[in-house]
Amino acid sequence: MRKGDARRLRLLSYNVQAGIRSDGYRGYLIHGWKHLLPHRERLLNLRRIAALIGGYDLVALQEVDGGSLRTSFVDQTAWLAGAAGFPFWGNQVNRDFGALARHSNGVLSRVRPHAVEPHRLPGIPGRGAMVVRFDHRLDELVLCIVHLALGRKARMLQLDFLGELLSGDKRLVIMGDMNCGCDAPEIVRLIHRLGLIIPDCLDHTFPSWRPSRRLDHILLSTNIPFENPMVIDYPLSDHLPVGVDLLFDHPIGPTCSGYPGEAGTPGRPSSSR
Repeated sequence: MRKGDARRLRLLSYNVQAGIRSDGYRGYLIHGWKHLLPHRERLLNLRRIAALIGGYDLVALQEVDGGSLRTSFVDQTAWLAGAAGFPFWGNQVNRDFGALARHSNGVLSRVRPHAVEPHRLPGIPGRGAMVVRFDHRLDELVLCIVHLALGRKARMLQLDFLGELLSGDKRLVIMGDMNCGCDAPEIVRLIHRLGLIIPDCLDHTFPSWRPSRRLDHILLSTNIPFENPMVIDYPLSDHLPVGVDLLFDHPIGPTCSGYPGEAGTPGRPSSSR
C-alpha cells in the first residue's frame, strides 16, 4: 500500500530468531548464550530488520521475544512496530519462561484489523497461531500467522486443527515458519482442504547462510490475485524472509499514522497471551 499504489498490499513473513544473527551451524553453539542474555548486536539487527519491514504493509513475525532478560525486557514486536512506523501491532506469547524468555508470534499492520484471535496449537505446548481478520477495506481478508512444530506428527495435528478452524473463510492467507517443505503431506492436505495455493516454492529459506530447504511459506486462497512472490536475501536470522503482493480491484485507503489506544501508549497487543 505504498503511496501511488493504493490497490496493492505488500506482505512479508520473517522468523527473526529473537534478533540473533546466524552465519553458520557452529553459531548455534558459539552464540547460544545470546538466547539467554542481552547483547548489543541484537538491537543493531532489529534496526536492520525494521529497515526491511518498513517497506511492507502487513508483516508476520515468528520467534520474536515478548520482553525478557535476553532483550533487556523490550517487547520486540512493539519495538519493531515503532521503528518501522506500523500503527497497529499485536503479539501472542506461546512459550513463557518469565524473565528468561517469552517466545512469541507477532503481527504488524498499516490497516486496522477488525479482530485478532490467538489460538494454542495442539501437540507439545508452546506453539500458537494468530488469526487476524480485516473488514471490507481488505475484502474480509483473513490472515493466519503460524510457527509449526518440528515433528511431522505434531504438524499434522496442528494443520488439521487450522483446517477446521479456517474452513469457513473464503479469502485466506496462511504464512509463517512451517518447518516443512511445500510437498510435505501435511501441507498438501491443508491446501486441498482449504482450496489454497503456494505462489512460489523454487527458492529456499533455511539456513539463511546457505539455503537448502524451504521452511517458510505464504499460502493463498485461489481467489486472491497476487504478484511478486519471493524469498528475500536478507540473512539477519537463521531463516530468510518471504514476501508477496496482494492485488485489489479497489483502492484500499490511506495508510494510517500514529498508534491506536491512549495518547502516548504504543499500540497495545490485540491478542492475549
